[in-house]
Order: sequence, then structure tokens, then C-alpha cells
Amino acid sequence: MSDLDLRLVRCFTVVAEELHFGRAAAALHLAQPSLSRHVRRLEGELGVQLFDRTTQGTQLTEAGAAFLPRARALLRSAEDAVAVARAVGRPSRIVIGFMTGIIVTPAVLALRARLPEADVHSRFLGWGELPSALLEHRVDAVVGRLPFPTEGLSVSVLYEEPRVLMLPVTHRLAGKQYVTLDDIADEPVPRFPDPEFSAFWRVDPRPDGRPAPDGPLIRELEDKLELIAAGEAVALAPAGAVSKGLRADVTTVPIEGVAPIPVVLATRAGEENRRLLAAFRACAEDHLTPANWSATAAG
Repeated sequence: MSDLDLRLVRCFTVVAEELHFGRAAAALHLAQPSLSRHVRRLEGELGVQLFDRTTQGTQLTEAGAAFLPRARALLRSAEDAVAVARAVGRPSRIVIGFMTGIIVTPAVLALRARLPEADVHSRFLGWGELPSALLEHRVDAVVGRLPFPTEGLSVSVLYEEPRVLMLPVTHRLAGKQYVTLDDIADEPVPRFPDPEFSAFWRVDPRPDGRPAPDGPLIRELEDKLELIAAGEAVALAPAGAVSKGLRADVTTVPIEGVAPIPVVLATRAGEENRRLLAAFRACAEDHLTPANWSATAAG
């Protein structure tokens, strides 16, 4: 069989995700007739039909459903190969990932001053993008908060960040100097898809062994904020992530008796001694500190 054209494979995966040629064409910035030709060409190369096209819509055939996970793996593998080649071929380039409320600017500026010939970039990472962003070579280092899976990574703690309680401004605890877990013993707390992440952020079980009261399952930050604002739940959050920009109907209160969050520098295992990564680690250790976070949050 001739080599597969990755552009055609990409077209297939987008149609499979959308199950609609019009939406897929828009996502790929293609004309719909061109997308249809690309899919037919891939079907011709494979010798199977990948989609059933009917008046009721587009559905994957049995062959299409079997091909989809392998097509995604093929595209990921190709992206990894490109990223690795670029990392080796352009050793003066580094991409630093960071999470909400973590400001890496002081360390990035220090690295540029230390190595002015380096091509230094930063990239925001949303929920759930760790550790995949590192392992897929989309970034070279990450400054982020535990917990996240660390297999295949080298991780070192930079500093610890306190947690706060998010609650609606009309809540009975709003405006208090601080609260404890006993104050919210019966308050529902949102659940998250990842069990370890969920247990950490719900403090589940509580120190006395009781389970944390179950709140709704959420996947996005905006869902959590909506639930809190509506009075359906309260939630713990990193102090730095909510120091600015909260909704007007949501507030925070410091919480005592809860362990702080380790803020860490993570790289791919075995690469931590690369020249740029070692230099960035030194800059991060010098410039990303609790004092730096406190000054940022207070500002």
C-alpha cells in the first residue's frame, strides 16, 4: 500500500469528530467539496468506506470507527517526531508552559538576559494539558501546580502556594477573616474526572475520615464558577489563580488547616540537564518564589 497522506488522515479525524462535513470543512479552513474529495481519496487508498452519508447525517462505518483511534495515534506520532527533530535541530529554542495565576515572566526575562541568543517562548496551558504538553514536546518545561501525573517527568518544587475557599458573595461565610474545613463540613464540593485531582481539591476524605460532600461533576473552570455563584457548591482554589479577575458574584476566603499546593518545575525525564533547561531552572529558582507570588497577588 502507498504511504498515507497525513493531510488526508487529519481531514478524516476532524470529520469523525464533527460528524458533519460542513462543520469539519470550516474547522479545517477548506471548501466542503475539497474536504469530500480528500475523504474519498483516503477511502480509495485504504480500500474501505469510512463514513455512511445519509439524509440523517454522517456516521462512521465499522471500518471508520476502527481506524479513528489509530489515525489519531498516527497524527500524534507525527507531531512528536517533528517536535523532537526541531528540539534537537534548534537547541537554542525553549518553550515554557505555565498555568492560570502562575506568572513566569520574571524567570523568562532573566533567562533572556542570561542567554540573549536563546529563542525563549512561553505558552499558557489549560486544565488537563499536563503532562501531555511535555510528553508530546509542545513545551520543554512547565511551571505548574501538583497534582498531575509525573511518570516520565523530572519534577522539582519551586515554592508552595496557599489555597482559598471560593463561595458566592451571599454565602454565610463570605467576608470572614478565615474558615476551616469544619465550617464547610456539609457544603457540596464539585467533583472532577481525574480521581487523584478530585481527591486533592475536595480534601477527600477529610482529616476526620468523613467523605467530602459530593457536588456536581465538572470539566471546565467556567462550570465551577457558575455552580459557586448559584450557591450550589463551594470549592478550594489556588490563591494565585483567583487573586484577580473573579466574577463579581463570587468571592474568596482564606482557609486554614489545609495543605498548600506545591508549585513545581517539570521537564521530560532525562532532559533536565540540557543547557537551556538547566539555565531556566536556575532562573526559576531565583525569581519564582512565594515572595514574588505574594507581591504579584497583592498588586
